[in-house]
Amino acid sequence: MLDLDPGPYAAFLWPAYGLTALVFALMIVGSLNHARRWRKKAQALSQQGPEA
Repeated sequence: MLDLDPGPYAAFLWPAYGLTALVFALMIVGSLNHARRWRKKAQALSQQGPEA
């Protein structure tokens, strides 16, 4: 059986779990945005062609 009752430590544990989930979500969103910017920049450079 899964026991999710942390007892007297609940006031510390649940906010810590929530903060961790929030940080992970922000890291994922930041990584996806960064990859999107790099992909757009790479496409723009490839459309320019080689510079003489």
